[in-house]
Amino acid sequence: MLTRYRWPLFFAGWIILCITEFLKVYYIMPMPGSQADDVVELAYFINGMVWITRAIGILLMAAVIVPVFKNAKVVGKVAAISFLLLGITIVYLTNFVMLAEKMFLQPETKIFATIEENKISEDALVIGVEQGNKSKAYPVTLIGYHHQVRDTIGDVAVMITYCTVCRTGRAYSPIVDGKNEEFRLVGMDHFNAMFEDKTTKSWWRQATGECVAGKRKGERLIEITSQQMTLKAWMELHPQSLIMQPDKKFENEYLGLTGFDKGEIKSVLVGSSKTSWEKKSWVVGIEVEGISAAYDWNTLKEKKLIQDTVGNLSIAVVMGDDGQSFFTWNRNLNGEILNFVYDSVNILTDEKSHSKWSASGVCISGELAGTKMKPVQSYQEFWHSWQTFHPNTRQSN
Repeated sequence: MLTRYRWPLFFAGWIILCITEFLKVYYIMPMPGSQADDVVELAYFINGMVWITRAIGILLMAAVIVPVFKNAKVVGKVAAISFLLLGITIVYLTNFVMLAEKMFLQPETKIFATIEENKISEDALVIGVEQGNKSKAYPVTLIGYHHQVRDTIGDVAVMITYCTVCRTGRAYSPIVDGKNEEFRLVGMDHFNAMFEDKTTKSWWRQATGECVAGKRKGERLIEITSQQMTLKAWMELHPQSLIMQPDKKFENEYLGLTGFDKGEIKSVLVGSSKTSWEKKSWVVGIEVEGISAAYDWNTLKEKKLIQDTVGNLSIAVVMGDDGQSFFTWNRNLNGEILNFVYDSVNILTDEKSHSKWSASGVCISGELAGTKMKPVQSYQEFWHSWQTFHPNTRQSN
């Protein structure tokens, strides 16, 4: 009986092994068609079952491999060897080459420099985080390669993340259920980076901090306030800040993101569109108590100032004089909504007191001098990403 079905059993085992290994990677990597549908649950199931399907595939092949070679003709033996080699190649590629965590490694040495010691260009975009009287800046082209950098600011544990395919950064607390959790980059969902926690193997989405599959599904990481701007703008606001420096081991990998900051990189995945409201167009996104709005980057560069109300929050989105930094402020000051006009480069005037304000939210002259508006968390992001994870968002020009 075994001899009769040796070839069907051999190919059944081969198909089970190879197809599962391929699908394990296909649904969580940017392959044609793989990111279009809501398949994260299916991808999670396949990844969770992979050891079982490996065992079944290998056992089926092993059970008949001897009679296959013993009784097959030369052509059959060549075919069996060819399929075995192809299977080994597929297993190798999907486990050692195509996995996200194998392609994007964590920094081995985290180096931080003072402003005086810094080697990063002042024009570089950074994700800046302040905790208490301590602050740090993380260049986008560094964390864009690593996808996440684990660190502490003062005594606060932080997880700084960036997804270049969505063009957006987030800072989270890695503390989950009272434990400083470890995460690995497992792939992506709808083109957004996805991390797996070590404790429960659950999957977490970078753009929202939400757990989308696994035992912790529905939970969210606690977000830590962050800002994106040029390093020069950050240093002006935080002259005592430390700045992350490149890990020399990954110099070539960082070079792969040359031009990313200004949208000059040529790439299907991370390249930018210069027009408005296209998939790869830039927007500034904000969400307030479940209500979200997106502001066209081109319009913001032209107007320099956009004033709006999102939910119950009155905001001002301001473009810095470098054309890359942006700031979002709460216009409610002591119970009164301020209305601004853009006077000149980097200067706003509120219409009631005629006080002068910098783009960084500080009143620099007038009766409100010294007052500072409260920042509102906002993000630069590709329109396709913001729209995907905020499907009811309002488009604002």
